[in-house]
Amino acid sequence: MKNDLSVLRRLELAKDWVRDAGNFLKENLAEPVEITEKTRYDDLVTNFDHEVQEKLVKNIFHHFPNDKILAEEDEEKIKFSKELPHLWIIDPIDGTTNFIVQKDNFAIMLAYYEFGVGKFGLILDVMKDKLYWCDSHKAFCNQKELEFKPHKLKHSLLGVNSHMYRTNSGGLQDLSSHTLGVRIVGSAGISYTQLLEGKITAYFSNLQPWDYAAGSIIAERIGYITLNLAGEKPQFNCREKVFTAPKTLISEIQKYIKS
Repeated sequence: MKNDLSVLRRLELAKDWVRDAGNFLKENLAEPVEITEKTRYDDLVTNFDHEVQEKLVKNIFHHFPNDKILAEEDEEKIKFSKELPHLWIIDPIDGTTNFIVQKDNFAIMLAYYEFGVGKFGLILDVMKDKLYWCDSHKAFCNQKELEFKPHKLKHSLLGVNSHMYRTNSGGLQDLSSHTLGVRIVGSAGISYTQLLEGKITAYFSNLQPWDYAAGSIIAERIGYITLNLAGEKPQFNCREKVFTAPKTLISEIQKYIKS
């Protein structure tokens, strides 16, 4: 019971932190953005990515100074480990290019793990003011409980990574020919919100742990599973080609994809 209360306290605080960070971004949306390239011209980070991350990290350490944090914009990153009793995973702005260019379709994501087990995740669609979150049993959008919306594969839309789709990586184009088509958003967080709403049936991308940590936990609560293309649980220690899909469709999807 004590452990349950500890997780619940973290969850309730985390909801406030994420919403405060979203309000900060909206309030400063018209301000000049300082943009830096990371690994290449389309891998961008802004001063707002850093500021949101700093706000979340400060809040976590203020309340839980012994917890560990894996955050996207840290130069030296802590390793995901099943030995860690309290681990937070932060993506301060998921869809940074969308944030810069569109001022829309970007999310703040925060996940919490104990000994490698995802206890809760949060995804805030900042501009729509929709907070997707879960407790140990259920998933919600704001206060509305989310439910699994089943689709046959042939009646489904897929969310995909553009490069994976163009190059037929993992057989993604082959798979899509057995569906109604694909949709590309440019943000893992926003893609996960579409998955949770039933607007797409599965999501495929080449992701870092902070891109799928929160989404995979929330989706799991309503009947989805996250795997790499080899059909194994993601390693959480590098960029991997992963997908989140209904458990009921895994065997059918795996007929067409390849690692």
